[in-house]
Amino acid sequence: MTVSENETQDTLPTFAELGLSKKVLSAVEDAGYTTPTPIQAGAIPHALERKDVLGIAQTGTGKTASFTLPMLTLLEKGRARARMPRTLILEPTRELAAQVEENFEKYGKNHRRLNVALLIGGVSFDEQEKKLERGADVLIATPGRLLDHFERGKLLLTGVEILVIDEADRMLDMGFIPDIERICKLIPFTRQTLFFSATMPPEIQRLTEQFLQAPVKVEVSKASSTSATIEQKIVAVGKKDYDQRAKLRELIDAEGDDLKNAIIFCNRKVEVSTLFRSLIKHGYDAGALHGDMDQRARMATLEAFRNGKLRLLVASDVAARGLDIPDVSHVFNFDIPRQAEDYVHRIGRTGRAGRLGKSFTLVSKSDEKYLDSVIKLIEKDVEWVGGDLSSLDDEGADDRKGGRGRSSGRRRNSRSSDKVSTVSDKGPKAASLDDTEQKAKGEPAVSTDVEKTEQTTTEEKPTRNRSRTKKNGDAVSKPEPAKSRNQTNNGRGRKKDDLGDAPRGFGDEVPAFMMNGLA
Repeated sequence: MTVSENETQDTLPTFAELGLSKKVLSAVEDAGYTTPTPIQAGAIPHALERKDVLGIAQTGTGKTASFTLPMLTLLEKGRARARMPRTLILEPTRELAAQVEENFEKYGKNHRRLNVALLIGGVSFDEQEKKLERGADVLIATPGRLLDHFERGKLLLTGVEILVIDEADRMLDMGFIPDIERICKLIPFTRQTLFFSATMPPEIQRLTEQFLQAPVKVEVSKASSTSATIEQKIVAVGKKDYDQRAKLRELIDAEGDDLKNAIIFCNRKVEVSTLFRSLIKHGYDAGALHGDMDQRARMATLEAFRNGKLRLLVASDVAARGLDIPDVSHVFNFDIPRQAEDYVHRIGRTGRAGRLGKSFTLVSKSDEKYLDSVIKLIEKDVEWVGGDLSSLDDEGADDRKGGRGRSSGRRRNSRSSDKVSTVSDKGPKAASLDDTEQKAKGEPAVSTDVEKTEQTTTEEKPTRNRSRTKKNGDAVSKPEPAKSRNQTNNGRGRKKDDLGDAPRGFGDEVPAFMMNGLA
């Protein structure tokens, strides 16, 4: 069975008509909600009937409540036993897992005996084991930490009644599918499975066919759609990193007071760290969020951003989905995402709940194919700011290619100019690093290398002479590195047209007694 968006939007019921318990309805009303979203209206009734559900919906559609609310209703009967959770929710990242826990706290406030356990990395195993020993009605976990506890013998999955797999396509991107398959095999076959994904690539389709039993498919809004409340802009930038950082600062300053807060997305965590340090250096109120951070630091950064203590949040794609920050005024794509769908998820952090938002995407000439994919996906023309890619200055393009046919003077000049620009952006540390590299390239180090190479070459010389004589007496064309680097060393250097090793001791002839046994 498939429930489409149009079918649910025509006659959306109220929460009271979905079959939720009085305790849950009271908590929902206290949170200020009266009408469910399409994914909630489509999924909740079937989840309450203990049917498997396949939900396809992008971020910001109320997907989390579509499994949180029916689970709270179903869990009102029965109690959990030690180390045997009744329900299991799998999330790809620690942030998403923590936000699901917050949803259970908000909507489960009338469930006094409800025990919720969170198993994520960056938190002490001992604290988590104590929660498992008390018994968990709801276990929220990332796949890796869940399997860690299972392998330690601290967790049994034979009592799981409901399994929720959230953000399945992100699980695929992060390489968790083998772990998901293993976990599914550890849980009773009679379980109920609620499966949610923003997209349905072939690998995810195969997973649903393997582990879901006659699921009800609820598909709401295509992943290619972007909200009409978001004003999207594209900005052409040069290839150099410092060009991009300067342009980003220019855009932030130009927005002025209209920029209440912003999420700045990078493709890699190393770029998150670099951009974060650059913004701090230039006096911007910024924080960073990526997968390698300690859990407490991550949660503290998110809390500071939510509370308005941080104006800018630099993040990798692990934060692109599920961030529960309703009022984000701007999104900046410092790097255009490599997957077009991620563009939709990223800019979906702004313009929520009817608010207006803005997104800016920085694009260089090497990003054209990714930009084309985004435009094709969203089926919408996006306005350029300050001219498109054809307006970029091509001056210095040859220097970026780094060809070997240039004069050494030109190469030195181009390197010097690049270095000045980089130092101005990276600060004193970068300058000291450049000084260190210059010292490493100084003459004393080269002389030491030459002496070591000459010593090794002298010891190996007789063996190489024998090999050449044994073959055909021809000289080997490969020049000796030590001598080419020290041609003026006591007149022992060889001429450029000399393709062989210069013999020592015996001149051009090798004595006959050294040839014995070589024939």
